[in-house]
Formats: sequence, structure tokens, C-alpha cells
Amino acid sequence: MSVKSRQAPRPRAGRTSAGRRRLRHALTVAAIDLFLEQGYDATTVDEIAAAADVGRRTFFRYFRSKEDAIFPDHEDVLGDIEHALATAAPEDNPVAVACAAVRLVLDYYVADPDVSVKRFALTRTVPSLRDREVATVDRYQRVFARYLRERFEAAGDPMAGLRASVAAAAVAAANNHVLRRWLRSEGKTDIQADATEAFRLVTDAFPMPAQPGGQTVVAVMESSASMAEVMRQISAALRPG
Repeated sequence: MSVKSRQAPRPRAGRTSAGRRRLRHALTVAAIDLFLEQGYDATTVDEIAAAADVGRRTFFRYFRSKEDAIFPDHEDVLGDIEHALATAAPEDNPVAVACAAVRLVLDYYVADPDVSVKRFALTRTVPSLRDREVATVDRYQRVFARYLRERFEAAGDPMAGLRASVAAAAVAAANNHVLRRWLRSEGKTDIQADATEAFRLVTDAFPMPAQPGGQTVVAVMESSASMAEVMRQISAALRPG
């Protein structure tokens, strides 16, 4: 009797790192599409799992709730931001470092524009999802404020706490403005160019405080100069080199 050849079993979805990323993404896409089609409250976890061709238990291996499926990678992005701040060179302008770190949020949205635009439409109509997004932005802002306070204190700034809070809010506001403009355009605006301009305004507005015993800088300019131009020239004068 001949022995029938057997095919090697096909790896199950989620068995590899790449497979887990694909499955996680598939669940997010399924959730967003179903929420937009039939409403957030009317959609069940079972329906999301079925749309992604997996079971309910698989869904809960990736997400604690259907709300979590909408924001699958924010924890990872936050971790990347914290790493970028922790490894920044101590001589770098801390506000510029924060602006560079927050670009990781923009990169996350730009990497999947279709999902990002759909998520934006969803969060505008579902209060609980909008609140979740606001809470996430607040976490980013608190991370920046803590980093900036430490850097400003190290530089001898007597107003380090207040200055850090205001600067962190400015970084978050610039990021949100650029991101929302891009989302409202359905991904058609030049988000990188907009970000560069927005973050330049922020870094110019928060130059590093002068060190004790440092040089006195005198800036001469027209009385009609805008505050942004005043801050830009002062920042340029204080910049090393």
C-alpha cells in the first residue's frame, strides 16, 4: 500500500512577528470599516473577528476591547518617543529634540493613510473614541513636559517647570494642527513641509536660557517686527556657533 505524501502544515496566522503585525492590522481595518458602516455601539467583537477571519479568542489576544482596536500602536509610538528623548544628545536644543520626537506620531499616521483618514472620521462621531484620542495626546504632552523640565533645570532656568509645560503644550499643539490639516485633506497636504514650518515656530519661540556668566546679546530690529520674528532673531543669536 502506497503512502500518500503529506503537505507540510501551513503556518497559522499570527505565528510569526510579521504574521502578528498583519493580523493586528487586519483586525483594526475590520473594526474601523464595521464601525463606519453600522455604528460603533452596534458592532460586536464577534463581528470584527469574523470580518478578519479569526475567532473571538484571537481578537482578545491582541486587544482588550473593541475600542483598543482603533488605536493599536499608540503604546509602541509612545515608547519610541520616550526612547528618542532618553537618547538625545545633551547639547541639543531640547525643544528641537521634542519636535523631532513628536514627528514619530506623524510618521505613524502617514504610514497607513487610508486607515488614518477613516479613523479620523470615526473619532469625530464617536465621543468615547474622541476622548480616548485626547487622553493619548495628553500622555504625549506629559512625556515632553517631563523631559523639557529636566533639561531646563539642568540649564539653570528658574522657571523650568512653567516653561517646560508651556513648551510641551506648544509642541503638542503644533503636531495636532499639522496632523488634523493633513487628515481633513484626506492625506493630500504636504505634511512634512507643514511640520517643518510649525516646529520651526515652536523652537524659535523657546530658545535655551542663557547660562550664568554668558554673553550679553543685543538684538536690533524694526519696531514693526512680529513677535515670531523677534523670537527667531534672539534664538539665532543665542545659538552656539
